[in-house]
Amino acid sequence: MTLTRDEYLFLIVVIVNTIVAILYLLIGILIMVPIRNRKREGEAERLHDNRRTYLLRFIVMVLCPVVGPLFFFVVHLFYLTIFRFQAELDDVTFSKERVRTQLKADEERERNVIPLEEAIAVNDQKSLRTAMLNVLKGEIQNSLAAIALALETRDSESSHYAASILSHELSEFRMEAQKLYLGIRQEEDGQTEYEDMMIDYTDNVLKQQVFTELEQRRFVRMMTEAAESFYTKNPSGMTEKQYESVCLRLLDINDFENSERWCERLAEQYPDRLSAFTCKLKLYFIVRNREAFFRTLDALKQSDVVIDNETLELIRIFS
Repeated sequence: MTLTRDEYLFLIVVIVNTIVAILYLLIGILIMVPIRNRKREGEAERLHDNRRTYLLRFIVMVLCPVVGPLFFFVVHLFYLTIFRFQAELDDVTFSKERVRTQLKADEERERNVIPLEEAIAVNDQKSLRTAMLNVLKGEIQNSLAAIALALETRDSESSHYAASILSHELSEFRMEAQKLYLGIRQEEDGQTEYEDMMIDYTDNVLKQQVFTELEQRRFVRMMTEAAESFYTKNPSGMTEKQYESVCLRLLDINDFENSERWCERLAEQYPDRLSAFTCKLKLYFIVRNREAFFRTLDALKQSDVVIDNETLELIRIFS
């Protein structure tokens, strides 16, 4: 049987295509893959063509004569000319602090959640456990007071969670506070970095009053020492909130003399701030110094300080 001219050309194309496919497979498996494997050793992980990739391409080339090899050739040509070079990212900075993930509110869950304090009060076991889990998902250190309340609940599982979390967080606090306290002593003259960190860090926990009375006094003393060091080095460097924190923590342990001294320092550094008046009002109210209390209250009413709702209500009561 003789072949026509078209059949003869088709047979030649198939044979040439098969030879090209076989050569591509052999070169890829026997040469290219071993070379790339050797280059990849010791480098960062990157994706390379493996033996399975070359085998799949070989099958496509055999089943699709001319079109298959031509397709892979064009793709490889694009890679060499366009996609081979990586973008220069040396001058690009990725900061996680600038990323804010917006999550959709879980309305169904929020409708069924009550505060931890309310769950403890009504002794609702299911609500208490749900509230406890929600607290654990948030900023635990800011919720230590609420977690401490759960120690008194009848639900053994919730009280066990609360005890474990509270013990761990307070241990972390003790170590970090001691570390900052020692750092203050190792600072050079004029440095206030450790004092600044210690006042803010300790106040965040001490204001929740989760320690025993003895330990609360100990950490307040450490906080006050850090504040004294800060004040000696750079009194204007302390923020209004830091002055207020020292005043209130000393007030918590009934150290009225030192609390008044820090109230005066606060009024000296920030005379036109509301806290300069409210700290004194709280102090004089507790020590029952009626004259000083009303003198401070009158000074507040005559000043241009912006008053919040709580202080406004106080003025209405005592006016």
